[in-house]
Amino acid sequence: MSIFISQLFNGLSLGSIMLLIALGLAITFGLMNVINMAHGELIMVGAYATYVMQLIFSKYLPENLFNYYYFIAIPISFLVASFIGYLLEKGIIRFLYNRPTDSLLATWGISLILQQIARSIFGAPNVAVVAPAWMDGGWQIFGITLPYKRLLILSLSIVCIALLYYYLNKTSTGLRIRAVTMNRNMASCLGIFTRKIDSLGFALGAGLAGIAGCSLTLLGPIGPTIGTYYIVDAFMVVILGGIGGLKGTIIGAFGIGMLSTVVEYSFGATMAKVIVFAVIILFLQWKPLGIFSYRTRALD
Repeated sequence: MSIFISQLFNGLSLGSIMLLIALGLAITFGLMNVINMAHGELIMVGAYATYVMQLIFSKYLPENLFNYYYFIAIPISFLVASFIGYLLEKGIIRFLYNRPTDSLLATWGISLILQQIARSIFGAPNVAVVAPAWMDGGWQIFGITLPYKRLLILSLSIVCIALLYYYLNKTSTGLRIRAVTMNRNMASCLGIFTRKIDSLGFALGAGLAGIAGCSLTLLGPIGPTIGTYYIVDAFMVVILGGIGGLKGTIIGAFGIGMLSTVVEYSFGATMAKVIVFAVIILFLQWKPLGIFSYRTRALD
């Protein structure tokens, strides 16, 4: 029972991390059809925003408030990454819609620029983010310890899914984003300002990447290249789930997390990545559109 619970928790934990990383990409790539190679650097922005909040709380605020800095860092990471994403969309991305090759090259160049800016401000070496004291330790169950940090990341991913679902399905702006996704020309004819929706959608995806970066600070040191370690996994989750929807992204993230944990338990970490990647390739040969294929009126 202890082995089963341990493996189940490890799979859910890895899946929640991959989900947070891929949620923002599901907006910009899955819903807006923009190949954003700078997604990893937006994750980096969120991580460094958390690091800055840690420094502010430790240097300028009373010591007893330090344990609460992470609750402030989460929305700050979202807002900072959203603002940078909004500027990128307004300045560059808006001219590259329906030009996938150009958008790929341009965002790859942006990623290199953002990495160099981070090196200039924070230095090339990795920096450590000290977690609040209440995150130390874990929850004891069946003789195993479930770390509080991993439980927090899992809870954060659930909250992000719920808020994103509500935003896209219950708010007027979210419904406009979905309308533009389904049929841009018809949405424009009905009076929706599609350029504004594009900016808001890209900013939302960037903000979710910032929250992912904030969560990654709980797992280890951060540096200018932290996002490059996860960009391939993010694209893999979105493509496996099916481009165009969030339900597939959720199932794809937790599916890959559980599969990776099971395979790693038997074959080791390095071999697990190879096997999981091979399984995903074979699955996409069978279902090229991913787990869920989404039809829109634009495809009719």
